[in-house]
Amino acid sequence: MHVRLFFQQVWMGLKLYLRIPAALFWIVAFPIVMLMGMGTVFGGDTPPGVTLAWERAGAAGARDLALQQALQERGVTIEALDPAQAEARWQQGKLAALLEGQGERTTLRINRYATAQGMQIEALVQQAYLMVQARAQGAAPLARIPVVASSPGGHHDGPYAAYLLPGLLGLTVLMMGVFSTGIVDVTLRAKGGYKRLATTPLPRSIYLGAQLCVRLIVLLVAAALLMLDGALVFGVRNQGSYADLLAVEVLGAACFISLGYVLASFARTPEVYSGIANLVFLPLMLLSGVYFSLDSAPPWLQRAADVLPPTPLLKALRAIFNDGAGIASQAPGLALLAGWTVVLFVLATRRFRWV
Repeated sequence: MHVRLFFQQVWMGLKLYLRIPAALFWIVAFPIVMLMGMGTVFGGDTPPGVTLAWERAGAAGARDLALQQALQERGVTIEALDPAQAEARWQQGKLAALLEGQGERTTLRINRYATAQGMQIEALVQQAYLMVQARAQGAAPLARIPVVASSPGGHHDGPYAAYLLPGLLGLTVLMMGVFSTGIVDVTLRAKGGYKRLATTPLPRSIYLGAQLCVRLIVLLVAAALLMLDGALVFGVRNQGSYADLLAVEVLGAACFISLGYVLASFARTPEVYSGIANLVFLPLMLLSGVYFSLDSAPPWLQRAADVLPPTPLLKALRAIFNDGAGIASQAPGLALLAGWTVVLFVLATRRFRWV
């Protein structure tokens, strides 16, 4: 009897979920859009190049040609501009750095609002300039430290999309729990849906279990489509066990779906819940390293981020997906995530109410 009720609730839950286009977009389509957009903008399969605008009033002299050659040896593309073009581009904020003048009168102007990109260009320009001076003085070519690009696990090299895709898998789990689960819970309670369910013989455990199952099905479909997109567009594929990846995803889903029910217990209306959800979601998303590493953040902030539940989830997903790591190697982080899951599940069950 209970098994039949369970599958009926799962089927009804799926049909209701498919009638909400906004929910399907944010859980299924949004991660794919982010992967396509950010994976393309930040490199795809090829390393990003550097373009340097160089303002020159006339023909390049011998010193300028030597500097240009040294820059090109470091992968810098030179865009020659006349003074009027250069100033117009600078005033429009389209340049991170601008090399001005010729010969001894050469200076580099850095855009204060694009400091990170500008400082990267400055480092390349300074290296090239020192190389030109060394060559002019007859110095032997300077040796450079060999550079090897590798992932932290050392098993698989890949583009930025390889870093981004597991992060989006974790982000989908977080969004499913905080937004999809919580907002439905609050809406049903506010509109009296739970009150009607409370008058039926439907056990609360069957209902909650079916809702969890529905969300896991949607998550698995979203994850499969996201990984298919990564494989077809960027050549990024799972290097580890799909069973391990599934186990981590399920643990993360249990954690954040429980979080969604906990947050929903503090809100009476969907409007109030939206504010609470965003207040929790944004710090978790930004501090967990979905899009970028936090290695440049203050040490105290990195330590605080390490104990948040999304951080061990993303680390485990990246280790399995990119480096083929086994789930056992991620035991400390997954134990932390499991601890969060137990705490949040207990809070969710104690605070859940029909009315």
